[in-house]
Amino acid sequence: MPLGRSLSMTSLNGLPQCEDEDLPVEDLLLFEISWEVTHKVGGIYTVIQTKAKTTADEWGENYFLIGPYFEQNVKTQVEFSEPPNPAVKKAMDTMKSQGCQVFFGRWLIEGSPYVLLFDIGSAAWNLDKWKGEFWEVSNIGIPFHDREANDAVIFGSLTAWFLKELSCQFDDKPNIIAHFHEWQAGVGLILSRSWKLPVATIFTTHATLLGRYLCAASLDFYNNLDQFDIDKEAGERQIYHRYCMERASVHCAHVFTTVSQITATEAEHMLKKSPDVVTPNGLNIKKFSAMHEFQNLHSMYKARIQEFIRGHFYGHLDFDLDKTLFFFIAGRYEFSNKGADMFLEALSRLNFLLRVHKADVTVVVFFIMPAKTNNFNVETLKGQAVRKQLWDTAQSVKEKFGRKLYDALLKGEIPDLNKILDRDDISIMKRAIFSTQRHSLPPVTTHNMIDDSNDPILNTIRRIGLFNNRTDRVKVILHPEFLSSTSPLLPLDYEEFVRGCHLGVFPSYYEPWGYTPAECTVMGIPSVTTNLSGFGCFMQEHVADPEAYGIYIVDRRFRSPDESCNQLTHFLYSFCQQNRRQRIIQRNRTERLSDLLDWKYLGRYYMHARHLALSRTFPDKFEMERSAPPKTEGFRYPRPSSVPPSPSASQHSSPHHSEAEDEDEDERYDEDEEAERDRQNIKSPFSVGALPQGKKKQHGEYRN
Repeated sequence: MPLGRSLSMTSLNGLPQCEDEDLPVEDLLLFEISWEVTHKVGGIYTVIQTKAKTTADEWGENYFLIGPYFEQNVKTQVEFSEPPNPAVKKAMDTMKSQGCQVFFGRWLIEGSPYVLLFDIGSAAWNLDKWKGEFWEVSNIGIPFHDREANDAVIFGSLTAWFLKELSCQFDDKPNIIAHFHEWQAGVGLILSRSWKLPVATIFTTHATLLGRYLCAASLDFYNNLDQFDIDKEAGERQIYHRYCMERASVHCAHVFTTVSQITATEAEHMLKKSPDVVTPNGLNIKKFSAMHEFQNLHSMYKARIQEFIRGHFYGHLDFDLDKTLFFFIAGRYEFSNKGADMFLEALSRLNFLLRVHKADVTVVVFFIMPAKTNNFNVETLKGQAVRKQLWDTAQSVKEKFGRKLYDALLKGEIPDLNKILDRDDISIMKRAIFSTQRHSLPPVTTHNMIDDSNDPILNTIRRIGLFNNRTDRVKVILHPEFLSSTSPLLPLDYEEFVRGCHLGVFPSYYEPWGYTPAECTVMGIPSVTTNLSGFGCFMQEHVADPEAYGIYIVDRRFRSPDESCNQLTHFLYSFCQQNRRQRIIQRNRTERLSDLLDWKYLGRYYMHARHLALSRTFPDKFEMERSAPPKTEGFRYPRPSSVPPSPSASQHSSPHHSEAEDEDEDERYDEDEEAERDRQNIKSPFSVGALPQGKKKQHGEYRN
């Protein structure tokens, strides 16, 4: 139901109370502004795309997204149409009449929200004028060589111009909420406030600009947050103007939000303001009708990955694929921020442990991190060609064998197995075996890297010596390209690949939220994260024993790098010790945590931020109940009472521990009973009760 229809004078259903009976509350409009609307750059695209359905369900036809127009994106993602709202149409027509190209339609994603797209190029002739106006209101100068910042000025100016044209039609009535994401959209917010538009504004930073730069410089960031000279650091990195745009947006907004508690602490020091609301990121959760369908998908896609492994390691396939575990790390190629440096060091230590203990487990680790490449390397392509040739040979011999066996059985004879294969068949099979011989090791990368000698991942692999030798129990494959189902090497989409793996490893040093481990969780795949990621902190808060549910949290904040690396190695080695049943139990538990990450529940934080913005912007028209920001009360998973999924959590006190005892412990596990207990921990979405008449909130009382 659209927001306006759920708002009334007597039953507020948790929304701010309207005191002006002449105000048509169904005309409240929500605009979300981001550079990543229909334009994928990073994780913000995922936030907006996945949240769209929940927000569209709440706001109906009154929800609009504003972003830049890029023809290559729009062709496949947007269905153009005329604006159904006459005020929006009139504002667009005014801008078009003055030479700006504005497009309107539905974004073809779940929820099908309306999108308003500005063609930046068509308005570029106004750049100098708008930069001058921005300087007058903010004293922030934008250098001509920073194209991204210049585009942000054009985009922000167009957004503010549109909001001005729109608000003029409402006679100063509080009809508009504008939610801006990241510094690229911040110019629109700053101009809207300087022009005193009757618009309730929200600004969300998903990661601070300076924080990302400082962490990439390998500084001890979190232990020195209060020691940095912010202006000096921004100036030395030539991002001072961007930093000023971000900080001005934060201080101009009626409500400032960020995505996690760890980023809230960072923003307090980097941007000099504490967030009003923390808005955790969620996902659209699709539950399967059959409880264990995700387990079947894991088996199916694991078999596809095994086929790739057969080709990649041809000639060196002396390990048992049924006892091989697939680990992976994925994301932007930020070597230290994403924790690839620590992961590689931990893999070296894991390889040592597995060899010393003569483990029969082999670990194949994928690095899915895009980098500059020329193309697939020849050796990798040859491996898949050899695999296919062997498969075709085996099929032809099998077919011939089958015909002879069939004919013999029809005659009532038991065939002589020594004669059923003739000399030609033996020769064909010998040639096939000879074709698998190779005089080089399986490659550690699937592509030809443009700057091979300076690539940090490859250089670390050279240093630690993980070259995919026969004696190595840990094998490494760098795939420096995003996955695609059309790839000739590994024809899987990212989601299919994740489902086929056993463990996602994301030991990030800088991760404001962390969508990669969250995506693993909703697909029932255990993952490693850290207490410096928003996701890791969120899980620590809401799950009593995260390891039992397949969430391994490395302490990178209060331990030295070497201690953190040892802890990560311990997690990986413990996972390798699990048997197949324990991994299945753990995947069941991991998948049940997906309810925690559903926008149906986490959307309440964005709802609270919007209500807060309305009550602060228009205190005479809207007021809120005296309450703290929403809490996920009841979102607390206790430690499972049944058999621990990890050997490390259930060390035997006696050296004479028997397999019969293992069977008794297995019988203690009741999937249905555990699932029902966990379901009871997820309560219905919150609602703020109606505010008793006569009680008014003062502006300052809404702070956290």
